[in-house]
Amino acid sequence: MRRQDAPPAGWYPDPQNRSRLRWWDGLDWTDIRRPVPSEAELLSFEQLREREQEMAGGVRLTPPSELAPKQVSRAESQEIITQVRNAARSEIDRAAELFSQRASAATREIEPLISKYSSQVTRWVRWALIIATIVLIAWVLFQVFAQASLFEWIGDRIDNLTEENGAAVDVSEEFRKVTGRHSGP
Repeated sequence: MRRQDAPPAGWYPDPQNRSRLRWWDGLDWTDIRRPVPSEAELLSFEQLREREQEMAGGVRLTPPSELAPKQVSRAESQEIITQVRNAARSEIDRAAELFSQRASAATREIEPLISKYSSQVTRWVRWALIIATIVLIAWVLFQVFAQASLFEWIGDRIDNLTEENGAAVDVSEEFRKVTGRHSGP
């Protein structure tokens, strides 16, 4: 096919798949494909073109079918890359801000739960300490009275044993005999 016989550059039905469009650059098919526009998209595009013509004073908007991929200079490429980076950064900042807001909201919701459960734990610990203190005091009192009672009982038993053998032995006299000393004045 000769160049002058070739159709102009534009979007045409894809010869491999008729359900989508493919870009014809005027000489050959490119790898650029897109779905066929719906009726709503076509209507929307027409309305947008009319509005822009009214606002621009009759300047014609180029329809997508007339747009062709073009060679972009290095400076234009760098400008596009810069714009994309700025857009990506702003989107990242927006996402970070949204995440921060959600994290703050979650923190505000969790703090009451933490204080609620920590106050319950504190209350249970207090009760456990009070009960442990009461049990400890009761144990100490029991030990004191039990030991005192035990010593009294032992003392009574010794007194009873010595009285059963006859007369009570004078301890001071026994002390003198064993040590050879006087225990008093």
